[in-house]
Parts: sequence; C-alpha cells; structure tokens
Amino acid sequence: MSGHSKWATTKHKKAVIDARRGKMFAKLIKNIEVAARTGGGDPDGNPTLYDAIQKAKKSSVPNDNIDRAVKRGSGADAGGADYQTITYEGYAAGGVAVLVECLTDNRNRAATEVRLAMSRNGGAMADPGSVAYLFTRKGVVIVPKSGELTEDDVLMAVLDAGAEEVNDLGDNFEVITEATDLVPVRTALVDAGIDYDSADPTFLPSMSVPLDAETAKKVFRLIEALEDSDEVQNVYANFEVSDETLALLDA
Repeated sequence: MSGHSKWATTKHKKAVIDARRGKMFAKLIKNIEVAARTGGGDPDGNPTLYDAIQKAKKSSVPNDNIDRAVKRGSGADAGGADYQTITYEGYAAGGVAVLVECLTDNRNRAATEVRLAMSRNGGAMADPGSVAYLFTRKGVVIVPKSGELTEDDVLMAVLDAGAEEVNDLGDNFEVITEATDLVPVRTALVDAGIDYDSADPTFLPSMSVPLDAETAKKVFRLIEALEDSDEVQNVYANFEVSDETLALLDA
C-alpha cells in the first residue's frame, strides 16, 4: 500500500507544476461544484465542500475560480452541470485490479472514454463487482513534513479522533481513517496546529499485487491514460511498487 501511496503522492506533486495543470484544475473545480450542490454553499456547514476548497487552494487554483464553482454548485449562479458519479471496474497488466471513478454529465461519453483508455493501454473492463470487493472505503489525510514534526506528533494529534494508522511516505505523513472519521481527524490536526495538504475519501486495497519495473510501466501508462480523461476523477489500483522499482522508473 505504501508503494502505491508514494507513487500517487509524487505524481500529484508533479501534476501541480506540469503542463496538465489546467486539466487537474478542472477536476478540482468539478469536485467543488458537486460538493456545493449536494451540501450547500457554506463550507463551514459542509465538510465535503470545505475539503474540496482546501485541496483546490493547495493546488493553486485561483480563488475566483473557486468562488464561481461554489456559486454554480449552490445555485447562486446559473450554468452548473448535473454531474453524477459512476464507477467502472477493470484489470491492468499483471492482474492489477482497477477502480475508475467518473464524475460526468454524460454516462455514454464517460463509458466510451474509459473503455478506449483500457483497450489502448493493455487493460480490460470487468463486470460490476468483479474487483470492487478488493477495496475498502477509507479516509486519507496527507500531512507534509515540516520543521521538527515527527510521526509521533501526528499520531498523538489524531489518535483520539479515530485515526487507524500513520505512515511515513518520505516527504509526507499519511493518516488512514475510516471514511466516517475523516472530518474529525482533519479537524484534530488543525486544532493541533498541524498543516495538511489534502483530506479525501478514497478506496484502499485489502491486498496488493507486487510489480516489477516493466509491469509497473504498463500499469502507470494505463492509469495516466484514464486520468487524462475529463470524465475521470479518480483511479484506484491494488498494486505495490518497491522503493527500488520506483527509483528505477524515475531514472
């Protein structure tokens, strides 16, 4: 699990500064719109919206874009789309299970784009329920390392709030919670004066497939192709990559 987390975290940091920034911004804005439509436009009374806004700000999305998304989603401004969440299942190279979470206003377009990405990058679609049982809904908070902050500091801050574990990912600490404890854990960090980069509900694998460098390349290529779609919000996969393999791929 840590290998996958390190890869995802590193890729997120690169995405903030690379040429795909506009595409990432669009997905963050879509999250804000949906959160505002579902729970209202006041982030103080809508934890999902609060976290979506915080994530967008951490990724340098302009405040004007954020404000407009909140207004569209809450109905204060016209123009919001009727997005729905659809999850597709499939397999990547090496038998890796893949969950693809789409946020779309066109089911047919989303399905077509996911199928094309799968077929062109060595993946295969699977029937509903075929791989979903391999994942569990959890909350994940990413805490950047700064100053003298230690893993024990983070653990002590979140233990009573419902955190299950804290992992050292190198440049960050990863706090795992039950999905229902995500807001209390995030709040406990803030109360302790500890900054965080993101707080998201996610799917974590109950078992992972170890990958060599060649298979990892194929899996990463498929995931990146899926994430390149405007319809796809998140991609989850049950692979494990060692630090040595990650270093080989970086080189």
